[in-house]
Amino acid sequence: MAEYRFSALRQAINRPLPPVTTSGERVSETFASKVFTFSVMEKYLSRDTYAAVRRAVDEGGVADMSIADQVATGLKAWAIENGATHYTHWFHPLTDTTAEKHDAFIESCDKGRLLESFPGNLLIQQEPDASSFPSGGIRNTFEARGYTAWDVSSPAFIVGTTLCIPTVFVSYTGEALDYKAPLLKALGALDTVAAEVCRYFDKDVKRVVATLGIEQEYFLIDEALYHARPDLVLADRTLMGHQSAKDQQLSDHYFGSIPERVMTFMREFEQEAYRLGIPVKTRHNEVSPNQFECAPLFEEANLAIDHNQLLMETMKRVARRHRYRVLFHEKPFAGVNGSGKHCNWSLHTDTGVNLLAPGHNPKTNLQFITFLVNVLKCVNDNQDLLLASVMSATNACRLGGHEAPPSVMSVFLGDYLSDMLDNIARKVTDRKMSPSLKTELKLGIGKIPGILLDNTDRNRTSPFAFTGNRFEYRAVGSSANCSAPVIALCTALAAQLTRFRDEVEPLIAKGRKRDEAILHVLKHYIADSGRICFNGDGYSEEWHKEAVRRGLYSGSGVPETVSRYLSPRSVQLFTSMGVLTEKELISRTEVEFEKFVKKVQIEARVLGDVAINHIVPVAVRYMTVLSDNVRGLKELFPSGEYERLAGARKDLIVEISDHITMIKKLTAQMIQERKRANVIESMYERAVAYENMVKPFLSDIRYHIDKLEMVVDNSMWPFPKYRELLFTR
Repeated sequence: MAEYRFSALRQAINRPLPPVTTSGERVSETFASKVFTFSVMEKYLSRDTYAAVRRAVDEGGVADMSIADQVATGLKAWAIENGATHYTHWFHPLTDTTAEKHDAFIESCDKGRLLESFPGNLLIQQEPDASSFPSGGIRNTFEARGYTAWDVSSPAFIVGTTLCIPTVFVSYTGEALDYKAPLLKALGALDTVAAEVCRYFDKDVKRVVATLGIEQEYFLIDEALYHARPDLVLADRTLMGHQSAKDQQLSDHYFGSIPERVMTFMREFEQEAYRLGIPVKTRHNEVSPNQFECAPLFEEANLAIDHNQLLMETMKRVARRHRYRVLFHEKPFAGVNGSGKHCNWSLHTDTGVNLLAPGHNPKTNLQFITFLVNVLKCVNDNQDLLLASVMSATNACRLGGHEAPPSVMSVFLGDYLSDMLDNIARKVTDRKMSPSLKTELKLGIGKIPGILLDNTDRNRTSPFAFTGNRFEYRAVGSSANCSAPVIALCTALAAQLTRFRDEVEPLIAKGRKRDEAILHVLKHYIADSGRICFNGDGYSEEWHKEAVRRGLYSGSGVPETVSRYLSPRSVQLFTSMGVLTEKELISRTEVEFEKFVKKVQIEARVLGDVAINHIVPVAVRYMTVLSDNVRGLKELFPSGEYERLAGARKDLIVEISDHITMIKKLTAQMIQERKRANVIESMYERAVAYENMVKPFLSDIRYHIDKLEMVVDNSMWPFPKYRELLFTR
């Protein structure tokens, strides 16, 4: 293994840079060239068919299935002209990745000939085998039938020679088996009620669209070194490894000059992203060595999530051409910052207004405050659910460290907005407001745009921070499908806005002025939501204690946190808004429990194998070298001199022996705990057993391996070390 390690290291260091590939074309000329955009549709569809599709997308409806054949014919013609030979329904199963099954554009005909064909029924719906996708018990394994159905709101695109059609994925009996189906329902529910609330301020609003800008953090590791680490290959993170003497202490990597080889990779994946219609705008070095970030422009939430999933696949594919491996794991290296996927979330009307941005007069600012406070209230009332939506085996490795938001939800508003809301809650009473109070509030609300820019900083320690015209949902993990947190957030806000509307309407019916009625309701929401607001350092121990005092939910492990999906409040929320049924919620939590168990199980098996088959033999071999050295000293030197020279060597032999003993003992105990956990029938109880009884062994065994790494002969150590993984570019 040591020879393999150094061979891999030499390959990584001596490998020539891949050639720089530049198209010589402007981005604006190639952007979305592989996407069936509206402008392309106009060329390939009849006027009526194009209008029907456009209307379905713009109004958030469903396309008339009578036009399916016409759309399919145009789509096939465009795809074949652009080199496509196959098509696939592209969907997001509950694996956090994407799925696809390719079929050729062919049908048989007489005399052994083939015809190119793509009828409308294949565009609308397909029937992939669903037996191996996680379902959480929603169907039996032998019941393989599942359906994919066309999502008209997300345009088709071409990857290589395959036309990809974004779809939802449901079971034979109609339950959602993916992320997109409930996402579309959540976005639809929010659209409906948010538009109604907007019409208190602007009668012309017909639609409200949730938007996302998803910042994607990731690590790049040289392919040769990656393959020399079984833990990276099988578990996506290092399960052992002592910190490098230098890592991120100097903050010299953050926003530093991008290495040439990395830049070549970035240019190519950005070019592919642009052709797929993904508006990647930002790239930079992140805090940790070999850690980077890319971020797109804001898009409608459903499309942004599709693009993020597609971007991750594109990055993986392009990285291989550059002999890199991309790591999206939230914590691939101990001791340095992990990776998140910051979701910059906002709401926009079809009249061009950002509902989470201050306006230019008291009227538009009251609209801004209305939506701001309702978001605040929905986070306060559903903080456990929002935490559950971002919790996983991988993200649990990152949350709560001094680098990422804590595993407790809070909202950062900044001092100015916090004071303004406090002022509203303090001065608005249940009695009719006096003219002077109305004037005072109107003047105060009108000042927001001119002051907010300099009074709302970016709190990097907050899991849900207001940043001037949007909320930055920073708790989302880098490997996650953003659908889960967006579904939870949009569903919770839809329910909250419904409650708000139902409380405002009776006041207006009793003769209260609209603005006065709105402020009376908001006053109570502000008072109720004080506990969720925190503008300080979320990394501090003081905040963790304060969060407990405030009664905020912090969870006690991944299974218990995920189980909050099944709290009576959460079930009522999802079912009342028509987003997920109780049966679907139960199945999804079962899937999450199972994913947690399997990921910890894989890590435990990998670490046990590496510890016993790789680390222990190397340590024994080095101990033998030391023993031979001690015996040699005894032959060469008299007893007094021998004891002086051999003492340190003998102490080192004992130290190594102790670590070997502990590694073998702990590994055996871990295997026994796995066996006990594996026979537990309840998936939740099994997940709890893995959380409490198996997972702790990973850090305990690692401790002894990392100690051995610091004393065993470097030339014998079988795997690349952190200083090599993080600093070979």
